[in-house]
Amino acid sequence: MQDYIKIIEDDMPEQIRFLQDLIRINSEGSDAVTAHDGSVYPFGQGVQDALEMVLKACEEMGFKTRNADNYGAHAEFGDEGKIMGILGHLDVVPAGDGWSFAPYSGDVADGYIYGRGTTDDKGPVVAALFAMRALKKAGYEPGARIRLILGLDEETNWIGMDKYLEKIGPADYGFTPDGDFPVVHAEKGILTFNLVRKFTERATKGLQLRSLEGGAAANMVAEKARAVINSQDTAVYDAIKDRVSEYREAHKEINGIPAKINCKGVGKSLEISVEGKSAHGASPSKGLSAISILMDFLGGLNFADEQINDIIGFYNDHIGFDLGGERMGCEMSDDVSGALTFNVGVLNFNRKALSLTINVRYPVKCSEDAVYKGITETIEKYDIGLVKKSAQEPIFFDVDTPMIKTFMDVYQEFTGDMDTPPMAIGGGTYARSMNNHVAFGALFPGDPDVMHQRDERLALDRFETMTKIYAKAIYRLSQKDFSI
Repeated sequence: MQDYIKIIEDDMPEQIRFLQDLIRINSEGSDAVTAHDGSVYPFGQGVQDALEMVLKACEEMGFKTRNADNYGAHAEFGDEGKIMGILGHLDVVPAGDGWSFAPYSGDVADGYIYGRGTTDDKGPVVAALFAMRALKKAGYEPGARIRLILGLDEETNWIGMDKYLEKIGPADYGFTPDGDFPVVHAEKGILTFNLVRKFTERATKGLQLRSLEGGAAANMVAEKARAVINSQDTAVYDAIKDRVSEYREAHKEINGIPAKINCKGVGKSLEISVEGKSAHGASPSKGLSAISILMDFLGGLNFADEQINDIIGFYNDHIGFDLGGERMGCEMSDDVSGALTFNVGVLNFNRKALSLTINVRYPVKCSEDAVYKGITETIEKYDIGLVKKSAQEPIFFDVDTPMIKTFMDVYQEFTGDMDTPPMAIGGGTYARSMNNHVAFGALFPGDPDVMHQRDERLALDRFETMTKIYAKAIYRLSQKDFSI
């Protein structure tokens, strides 16, 4: 068998070019489309283009591939034994604005490759793919079937993975390159739900709230939010503009993060726009919610409709900038995974209702029922409804299991980091979709977490190191006598 580490080093220029080409495909999920030949692309043309590019490359590399009706697919290496899974995804969250480089350019600058998906999760998927190729080129004959599984809607509702599992079935054990190094042994439970306040009769005179919206996805901290207000007495607008100026001056930063608020006339109305900082919904403290900024400002206005004032007041009293759920009655923590996090990802409003889409990550030793019990008790007196959307149970592996110890050994071999222990995270990964899987990389300790943020980027030296780590891990996990 040849030196597969040397093969990885020699092939890095090609690997970088491949990732650039994949980044240049905008694979934000969208509605299903039907091709000219009648084929259905469940998650839109961009996601399909990314899938077809990767599957074609896998076939050219000599891997066996299988497509589960465009809901998911895999590439496989090896003819016998258990199935060792590598669970990645090709879809990405919305890019947003304000990038230093175009988000789908794949530009390389100062030792980084820039673009949406470089770290979550196209870069790690490419690293795992080229790790597999290096082993194959080296002449390795695995004692397990090594299967790279390509998910297509990980950032939304996982329907694709469900369909894939129905058609093909799960791997027996393995990892997802969609978390942190050295290895993730625990993931918090995840709940997504809506809080809905329906309106009855609406006031027709006085200060009106015509439009209110914010955020892009439940699992992202809302970067932008806007409100459109209207009054027959346009002199009111001057007072509101003064309030905007005062608020801007008093809140240049919130929790140490810059905040922006502006207003402008739009026809006979006034638009108030807010900008915070996006971050992954699992780590809301790394961002600043534009929704919370806007609701805080609107709380200082007096709308003619008391139902509007009431729901804004509820938000500011029970949510606001609290990220731990304390004021919603669901604060909790444990000694393994830490405290619950509470993120309002999306705000929608029309004349009939206001809806908040909320993403909660709760500790591994706590329960879904306990979370909802506290929230229900808080909202019941405010005429607010709760609509459950999705739930994912926590996962937990003891740090002394052979699989966790193997991942730790490989990570330490290539980094020399003997101090960082196995991690517990709030992020939800595909490790939950199959038994005996954990998240293994690809974020290194101490590196900035730029997933779901503008200027998402991947250091080229890290790209090479993670590929070597994955190759060695795949090699060790695919031995005939490996036990989890």
